[in-house]
This record gives sequence, structure tokens and C-alpha cells, in this order.
Amino acid sequence: MLMQRVLTAVVLLAVLLGALLASSPWPLIALLLVMAGCALWEWLRLTLSASWRPAAPWIAVFASLVMAWLIWTWMPSTAAVPAVPNLIHPLIMPVVAILWLILAVPQVFQGRTDTPRMHAALSIFGVLAVVSTWAALVLIFVEYGAWCLVSLMALIWFADIAAYFTGRAFGKRKLAPRVSPGKTWEGAIGGVVAAAIWTTATAFMPGSFGELLAQRWSLPVVFLLAAALGAISIIGDLFESLLKRRAGVKDSSNLLPGHGGVFDRIDALLPVAPVAIMLTGMVFQ
Repeated sequence: MLMQRVLTAVVLLAVLLGALLASSPWPLIALLLVMAGCALWEWLRLTLSASWRPAAPWIAVFASLVMAWLIWTWMPSTAAVPAVPNLIHPLIMPVVAILWLILAVPQVFQGRTDTPRMHAALSIFGVLAVVSTWAALVLIFVEYGAWCLVSLMALIWFADIAAYFTGRAFGKRKLAPRVSPGKTWEGAIGGVVAAAIWTTATAFMPGSFGELLAQRWSLPVVFLLAAALGAISIIGDLFESLLKRRAGVKDSSNLLPGHGGVFDRIDALLPVAPVAIMLTGMVFQ
């Protein structure tokens, strides 16, 4: 199992690195499109009612085709830079951020794994959440480059790693025991602080997400905003755990041997990316 997990991680990193370093933006754009389609399929498998669950792959395929059409019309293959800043309607990302606040956060802290799943609402939310995350990642990569995208993703990685080790060392008070018994408030605080430190430190590195925030906000505000993003990433992780518990499954799928599904790997990124790009001001240009 460990070897399988390591091999999958190596392959995924190689594919991601190759796409990031390609001379054209299209390999990474294609990779993000595939990632979004798979994650949406997995989300819908967890939230759709039993009678509608067979439609999950078809809804995901249709959404992927719409995203492909959006990117093709937004940035034709003959153009180096898109003519307009908005890949999707600028109101979608604020709406998604509000939905995370009013749908996901209360359910996570209520921890009602036996509650009716709100099939339609959570499934529509899933479509909007995945599409907005996909659009945010594409915008960041195309407009600001690979390092900006990687440094944003690293914010989540640092938060996750620091939360794990801080929780193991100091964790006593459970964060959401009915959703994810291993997570603690101490671990969450450690993760939030690590995310804030990473982003503030990289504010001095040209082309990073931290520098992008520092162009718009003062360093103390950058620290606080990054801490908020770290906290949001934890909500994304817990929310997926809640959906899996309600569905009675361990992983969102078996697409990634040893790692579960794509949704399992990007759950923390889903609420962060739309908020992150709104903080840069790009969405409202």
C-alpha cells in the first residue's frame, strides 16, 4: 500500500511538473480541466440521491465540455494572452464563497453525519465550487505564471503538514470529532500560522502569490489574509470528510491508487482558490 501511494505521488508530481514547465499553457490547462471533471464526478457521487447517482458522470462530462468551451473562447490557441480578464462571470466566485460560509461551515461544526444530504443543494453547490476553483487556478496560472500558482498551493500544503505535526505534538481539543476525530484545535492553529508565515515570507519573492497580495495589501494584512486562507482550507478538508461519512465511503473514488480520489487531494483547495483570486482583485477587473 505504501509503495503504491509513493508511486502514484511520483507520477502525479511528474505530470504536474511537466505541465508547469511546458512552453505552452495548454498542458496545464488541460490537466486542470481533467482534474475538475474528475473531482466534480466524485463530489456528485457523494451528494446525489441514489436515483440520480448514475447521472453523476454525465453531469461531470457536460460540465467539463462547458469548461473546455469557456477556455477555448476565452483564450484561443492562437493567442498568447486572453483578450478579457474574466473566464467566468465575476459574480460566481463571490457566490461560491458565500455558499461555503452558509452551507459548508455550519454543517461541519454541527457534525450531523446522519442528517439528510440536501441532495440538490449540495450537488449544485458542487458544480459551482469546482467550476469556480478551476477558473481561479487557470486565471492565476495564465495571468501570473507557474510560480504564483505553486506558491498558492504551497500555502495549503504548509497548512496541512503543520496541522498534522502540531496536532500530534500538542493536540488535545477536538476540532470536529464527529467529522474527523483526528483533527484538533491546536493542529488547526498550527496550520493557520504556517500558512500565514509562508505567504508573508514569500511576499518578498518575485512572482509569488504572497508578492501578488503584497502589491495590494500591507504585510500585516497579508499575514491575516493568508491565515484566513489557511483556516478556509481546513473547512474544505472537513467538509469533504463530512460528505464521505454521510455517503458511508472512505475515499471519494479509487482514481488515484493509494490516495483515493481527486476530490480527496484537492478538497482543501476548493474553497481557497476562489477567495484567493478575489483577494488579488483580478475577478472584478
